[in-house]
Amino acid sequence: MPELTGIEAAAERLLDAAKTRVPCAPVRDLLPDAAATTAYAVQSMLTRHRSDRGGRIVGRKIGLTSPAVQQQLGVDQPDFGVLFDDMAVPAGTAVDTAQLLQPRIEAEIALVLGSDLDGPHIDLASVREAVAGMVPALEIVDSRIAGWDISFPDTVADNASSGMFVLGGTQLDFAGADLREVEMTMVDGQGRTVSSGSGAACLGDPLNALLWLARTCYELGMPLRSGEIVLSGALGPMVPVSAGMSFSATLSGLGTVTAEFSGNAGGAT
Repeated sequence: MPELTGIEAAAERLLDAAKTRVPCAPVRDLLPDAAATTAYAVQSMLTRHRSDRGGRIVGRKIGLTSPAVQQQLGVDQPDFGVLFDDMAVPAGTAVDTAQLLQPRIEAEIALVLGSDLDGPHIDLASVREAVAGMVPALEIVDSRIAGWDISFPDTVADNASSGMFVLGGTQLDFAGADLREVEMTMVDGQGRTVSSGSGAACLGDPLNALLWLARTCYELGMPLRSGEIVLSGALGPMVPVSAGMSFSATLSGLGTVTAEFSGNAGGAT
């Protein structure tokens, strides 16, 4: 059998962690360089593997939208991952932590596209025009890498540390809303505030994040399509999750979204 390339070995390591539910060592040392294109090559290999087994792509998620997190990881850009249909948790359905490894939760604005974002001249005006709807969302981020010991190549390769997501029940028309003004408060099951922030915390404006995503996806040959969901980035700090917990996030002007967690997993580390 021919020896695996670094990209193939990284994909195999992450696949094994997802299958066994045992977090793995970082993959950065397997990769020939720390370039974003190399890390996305691993992610693309994992995306094809999932698609070949029946997974249906429903959108993207944007990560690393906080300047503080970018500084922590030594990067100057966001990253993105792919959302599959089986990652969506219907509102009112408990999230099974047994399907996750090291879950954490964060509140975001989900944007629903009404038209494609495809072409070399995507700008903020075309992005604004493409958004049809918005809805409050909770993203359950997860890492296949032990102890969240991640660098930029690690999280990109690992589908931007994606897990699951929950959308609020009512999608609102976008109609040129100013997402910078959205205020978010997330509370736990005891009503304690565990995270807060605003739309301005997401690259200054969640539409800036969507613009970056649209341009990047076009350059990578996988443009955004009408009907896709985009989780535009965290509005506040992420919070560790374990079975038995619940969270509710209220986003001003958008509504409230809630997630409950069941299962036997030990929770985040």
